[in-house]
Amino acid sequence: MTPEALDTLRTTLTGDALTPTDAAFPDSLVIWNGTVDKHPALIVRCATNDDVIAAVNFARDQGLGVSVRAGGHHVAGSSLIEDGLVIDLAQMRGVEVDPAARTVRAQGGALIGDVDRATQEHGLAVPLGLVSETGVAGLTLAGGLGWMRRKHGLSSDNLIAADVVTADGALVHASPTENADLFWALRGAGWDLGVVVNFEYQAHPLGPEVWVPFVAYAWADAKQVIQRFREFAASAPEGLSLICVCWTVPEIDAFPKDAWGQRMVVILGPYIGTVEEGREASKDLPSFGTVLADLSGEMPWTEAQLLFDEDYPKGRRYYWRSTYLQDLPDAAIDVLIDRTEKRPSLLTSLDIWQLGGAIDRVGPTDTPIAHRGAPYLIGIEANWENAADDAANRDWTKAVSAALEPFSTGGSYMNFEDPDDVTATAAAYGANLDRLRAVKQQYDPNNLFRSRRGLA
Repeated sequence: MTPEALDTLRTTLTGDALTPTDAAFPDSLVIWNGTVDKHPALIVRCATNDDVIAAVNFARDQGLGVSVRAGGHHVAGSSLIEDGLVIDLAQMRGVEVDPAARTVRAQGGALIGDVDRATQEHGLAVPLGLVSETGVAGLTLAGGLGWMRRKHGLSSDNLIAADVVTADGALVHASPTENADLFWALRGAGWDLGVVVNFEYQAHPLGPEVWVPFVAYAWADAKQVIQRFREFAASAPEGLSLICVCWTVPEIDAFPKDAWGQRMVVILGPYIGTVEEGREASKDLPSFGTVLADLSGEMPWTEAQLLFDEDYPKGRRYYWRSTYLQDLPDAAIDVLIDRTEKRPSLLTSLDIWQLGGAIDRVGPTDTPIAHRGAPYLIGIEANWENAADDAANRDWTKAVSAALEPFSTGGSYMNFEDPDDVTATAAAYGANLDRLRAVKQQYDPNNLFRSRRGLA
């Protein structure tokens, strides 16, 4: 990277460019996961599509690899690239809603909360994730699991078009009829194919109020509760996309003080439909076991989307993995209970995601995501505070993953995975991997975008 070229780049930008000698550079490296320690050569904070094009052209001409930072919320920190150029889209967060067509256009730096606030003004919602500060870009481009998943599918299933700056600096439109191969790849494996500067989504009627089942049970009944959850999930209406969480009782007044800091099981998930339907559909949940607290109730959709925000703060240390399960037999439940009891950190959870419904109605080759038929996903979420505990928490996560292998379909959810694990990439996309690599070769033959491994 020559100083002359950098000076020229800066004169063309509406935004700005930061190098390690700039005072603002250290703060610009701070992302959600506190374990990530990467050192880019340059961060370009883009304000316009032209800025993105200029940054891509600069990186290509200067021989720099590129990563894209939207929300910076990916657990493995793929928004930063060692010794390369980071295209930061944080200034590009606009959201436009077409209420008549029920479509939403969100810029590449938009966060889930930005989209929720804009769509709820029109009684609409887009199927996105569970933490409002997550960027829609990273979420969507690797699938996107949220509370609407069984009713309306993954975030990527609701992507209907995108505008992408490709490695040659061109701004192209991707849809089912334009650059269709690129559009196919974006819907679940879209990292490192270009910079998506605009996402267009299908939205769905919802809210403003929703019913939120939220029942916490005593750990002594953990096996019984998960078994009942398994039975209930088999015939639950698609408006329910529940998560059963092996977790820790928080120190708040809603829970008995003598249970604070102890293990618990929680079943929760906003109902996607009317409040009355949701109350009726979830009325049996308290019968699953000894209830520590029943926090179920009616709330605005925008508040339901904040339920997990406080539990995943920026700067905490995270290391996650995941695995799709063929079923949830008692032996797998025993693994989950045993490994919860061996957690190095009380902040850590094991999450059983109920799948099926609309997710299954998309064919295994219609998008890159191969594991459409799995009824459950296990999220293995090690969350802790101190760097001295890094090894213990990572080892625990890997051990849980290994213990669940006998029950797995062989794939995982890439938003919860280490992108440097080529094996995980191959397992997630299965027979679609060769087609993905062909798309990568077509649109980025020199691997300019290389924040992750597995496509090139």
